[in-house]
Amino acid sequence: MIPVALTIAGSDPSGGAGIQGDLKTFHAFGVYGAAVVARLTAQNTTGVRDVADPAPAFIAAQLDAVLDDLPVAAAKTGLLGTAAAVDVVVDRLRVHALRQLVVDPVLVATSGQTLVDPDALAAIRRLLPLATVVTPNLAEAEALVGRRVRDVAAMRDAARALVDLGARAALVKGGHLDGPPHDVLCTGGVLHDMAGQRVDIGRTHGTGCTLSAAITAELARGRALEEAVARARRWVARALTSAPAVGRGGRPLDHLVRPDD
Repeated sequence: MIPVALTIAGSDPSGGAGIQGDLKTFHAFGVYGAAVVARLTAQNTTGVRDVADPAPAFIAAQLDAVLDDLPVAAAKTGLLGTAAAVDVVVDRLRVHALRQLVVDPVLVATSGQTLVDPDALAAIRRLLPLATVVTPNLAEAEALVGRRVRDVAAMRDAARALVDLGARAALVKGGHLDGPPHDVLCTGGVLHDMAGQRVDIGRTHGTGCTLSAAITAELARGRALEEAVARARRWVARALTSAPAVGRGGRPLDHLVRPDD
């Protein structure tokens, strides 16, 4: 039977990020994708123009409809714009006892615009005890742990702190550091430094969403976490290499790239 993965996130009508990017990623990995819309955005590759929120009860109804019916092997969260949205997601995931969850704590768009309400940050921390892995970038890690994360040593400390906050594992992404990209994975009490090659294509759109979706897809396919992260990182690098210039802003990834198996 085909594996099923679920994204619980915001929309991106331009298709490069959010649930649209997640569903494309799931398809690339041969995984059946389901989606629950937690925040609507009016955005494109140049930035976010407006947002609108479904009622929390409707988010719960979407989750129940999917999880009552589909054998979801892994899920991910993305943009959850309000504390009420986060709380209802936490509640329904606990009720349904989902085993694999990737938490992508989306707080700020690549263009620099804040995407969540001020009270949402504390609520997002309540997701961490449900997380198989949490995948913040540097700014998101700083917000979650409450201190500066601007070098690899601080990334290691932040990864440990996120595990201390309840996540089973943490992947702190260092793509905004100078030099080659460097991520830090903390799992099972062990730190793994993960180096990579920088793909210089200028501004990008949806990279974090796509990486977390690729990890989710690999978990749904039965991969162990470390292997899932490594394979997802390789795939994102390849998808960046052929990223299409379809808009006037950041370039979305090439979701037509196939995994390396």
